[in-house]
Amino acid sequence: MNERLPYLRDKANHLPLEPGVYLMKNAEGTIIYVGKAKALKNRVTSYFRSNSQHNAKTIKLVEHIHDFEFIVTQTELDALVLECSLIKLHQPKYNILLKDDKGYNYIKISREEYPRITYTLNNSDKNADYIGPFTSGFTVKQAVEEANTIFCLPTCKKKFPRDFNKERPCLNHDIKRCMGVCEGKISSEEYKKIIAEAIKYLEDGSKTSVEELTAQMEQAAENLEFERAARLRDRIAAITRLTAQQKILDYKQEYDIVGMAVNVGQASFAVIKYRKGRLVDKENFFVGDEYQTSEMRRDFLLSYYTKQEDIPKEIYVDEEFDEMELLTELLRSQANHAVKFVVPHRGDGMAQVLLAQKNAGEYLALRVGRTAKEIKALEDLKMLLGLEKVPNIIESYDISNFGDTGVVGGMIVYRNGRPFKAGYRKFAIKTVDGQNDYACMQEVLRRRMTRYLDGDESFMPLPDLILLDGGKGHISAVSEVFDELKIDVPLFGLVKDSKHRTRAIAKEGGEIEIKSNRPLFALLTNIQDEVHRFSITFQRVRHKQKTYSLELTEVKGIGEAKVKALLKTFKTKAAMKDASAEELQKAAKVSVEKARELYDFIQERF
Repeated sequence: MNERLPYLRDKANHLPLEPGVYLMKNAEGTIIYVGKAKALKNRVTSYFRSNSQHNAKTIKLVEHIHDFEFIVTQTELDALVLECSLIKLHQPKYNILLKDDKGYNYIKISREEYPRITYTLNNSDKNADYIGPFTSGFTVKQAVEEANTIFCLPTCKKKFPRDFNKERPCLNHDIKRCMGVCEGKISSEEYKKIIAEAIKYLEDGSKTSVEELTAQMEQAAENLEFERAARLRDRIAAITRLTAQQKILDYKQEYDIVGMAVNVGQASFAVIKYRKGRLVDKENFFVGDEYQTSEMRRDFLLSYYTKQEDIPKEIYVDEEFDEMELLTELLRSQANHAVKFVVPHRGDGMAQVLLAQKNAGEYLALRVGRTAKEIKALEDLKMLLGLEKVPNIIESYDISNFGDTGVVGGMIVYRNGRPFKAGYRKFAIKTVDGQNDYACMQEVLRRRMTRYLDGDESFMPLPDLILLDGGKGHISAVSEVFDELKIDVPLFGLVKDSKHRTRAIAKEGGEIEIKSNRPLFALLTNIQDEVHRFSITFQRVRHKQKTYSLELTEVKGIGEAKVKALLKTFKTKAAMKDASAEELQKAAKVSVEKARELYDFIQERF
C-alpha cells in the first residue's frame, strides 16, 4: 500500500479540467510514467481512488508513485504530441518502450572468380561488395534467397574453381535449383554476367527484371540461341512464381497489418509490412504486463509509428482503440500524407489481420512458455462468450454419484490453458438427499463462494470464467446462488452428446456450437474430461471408504470416529492390512486387546 495516497489524492483533486500531460515520479524523483489526459483532474484522480479496479500493471505503478507533475496544453492533440516527445526523452519504466534492437543488414557479393550472394550483418570484409544497409533482416534474407533461386546460383560451401569435378553435383542441381558450377562447364566470365543480372534484380525489383529478361529471351530466340533463351525463360518463370506466392491484398500496394496477442497476463504485437505489393518485413514486440486492451493498443501504435519514417497510408488493426482519430491526425502531420486506420471485418483484410494475430501469438508463446494453440483457444473463448478479458483462470464443476449414496462434487482449475492441480477441490454433498444434480451443484458453488467471501485464501482469487458440467438447468440453478451471494463471474455450461463427448457451450437462452473451432473444442473437451475424471475418482474413493467403514464397524467397540481415524492414517485397504497391531492401536486410539482383535479381523476379511 502506498502511504502517499492521501497526499496524491488531494493533489490530484486540485488539477484543472484541461487537456495536458502528467508525469509520475518515484521516491528518487525519476519519471516512471508519462500519460496524456483530455481532462487532467479526471484522469489523474482515477489512479488514486480507493475503490478503483486497477489492472496488475497499474497497481504496480501506483505503489511506486511518490509525486507527479503536470503540463497543461491548449488542445488534446498538443497533449498527444507532448506525451510522445516526453516518453522518447525519459524512457519511463511503465510506458510501452519499443527498443530498436535491430542491427544493420547487408547483401554481400564476394569478390572472387565465382562470386557468391549472401546475407550478412556487417560490411567489414574488404574483399566484397555490399548492397545496403537495410534495417530489415527479413527483407534481406528473403531477397538473397530469391536471387539465388531465380538465377540458380550455388549456395554450397565449395570453392571454385578449386573444387571443379571433385564430386558429383548435389541435389540442388538435380532439381534445377543450381546451375552446376561444380561441373566446370561455366566460365568465370559467363558466371559473372549472371551475377550482374542477379544484382540488377536485387536493386530494381522483380517487375523490371521480368521486362528486361523477356526482351533478352526474345532477342536470343531471334538469334537462334535457344539454350540461352530457355535459361531466360526459366528465370522469368521463377520470378513470376515467387512473386505470385507473396500474400498481398489485390487492391492495395502499401500498408501495414498490426495484430495483438494477450495471455498469461502478458501481451505482444506483430507488425507485417507490405510495400509495392510485396511482404517486405515482419516485426514482433513483447510489451509485458497486460492492461486494458484498447488503451494498450493505442500506446503501442503511438510508440511504434512516431518512430517510423515510412508510414503507409493505411494501417490495418484488429480492433478499434482509444483516441484513434487523434492518433490518425498526429500521424498525418508526421507523414505529410493521408493516414487511415482500418478495422476489417471480412475478406482479405480480415485474413491478413488474423495472420498478424497468429504471428503475435506465436511470438508470445515463445516468451511465456505456452503454445500458440493454447493462447489462440483462450482468445477465441473470450470472443465467443463475449467476455471482457481472456479467461486466464477457469473453474469447472461436476457432480458424481452411485445411486442415492456417496454423492460428491469436484472442482478443477485451469490457469493459462493448462490444469492447475493445486487449485483442485473436493466436496462431499451434505445437505441434499437423493439424486438432485441441480441442488448438489448449488451446494458446491455456495460453499465455494462462501469460503471466498469469508476470506479463505485457498479459495482466492475468483476465476475469470466458470464452466458447469451441464446445461441450462444447471446454469439457472447456480445463477440463483450467485444472485443471493452477489457474485459476478461469467457462468456457462458444457453440454455432452449421446456418446458423452463435448458438443456445445450452454448459456441462458440457448447453446453455442464449438466443433468448428478445433483448438477451442480441444480445450473445452479436455476441461470437461478432466473435471469428470477428478469427480468420479473422488466418488469411487468415497464409495470404497464407506464400504471399509461398514465392514470395520462390525468389530465391537469400533465406531465411525475410529474408522475415520483409521482411514485418515492408512488411506487404502492394502495399507491397513500391512499395518501392525501397534500401528492400528495408535491410529484408532484403542486398547492393546482391541487392537489385536481389529488386526485379526482385517487380516481375515481384507
